[in-house]
Amino acid sequence: MHYFLCLLLLMVGLFGALTQKNLIKIILSVAIIEHAVNTFLIMVGYRHDGTAPIVDRAQVAGSSFASGAVDPLPQAMVLTAIVISLGVLALMVAVAMRLYHTYGTYDITEIRKLRG
Repeated sequence: MHYFLCLLLLMVGLFGALTQKNLIKIILSVAIIEHAVNTFLIMVGYRHDGTAPIVDRAQVAGSSFASGAVDPLPQAMVLTAIVISLGVLALMVAVAMRLYHTYGTYDITEIRKLRG
């Protein structure tokens, strides 16, 4: 069920990015897609009744540590993806602001008409 909701969030963002004519709405749709991917990565690393992968001597001695620990790799990937998506989002907003300054509109159909 959780994966379906993540897929639904991805589809909402993809629909918005492909159908909208306003640059701000397209940027928001791309941000929704990024959140859907990050949510999916977190759900991949989730384990029911799992613990943090903190090692102490009692857990290393038993073999149940590996089966009970949560995988930290998706969490590290999501932290990296958040930083990268913040930079990409800032770049998209800067380009949108520059386009508005140049053309006076956020509508991509009007910007295409002004190309000469």
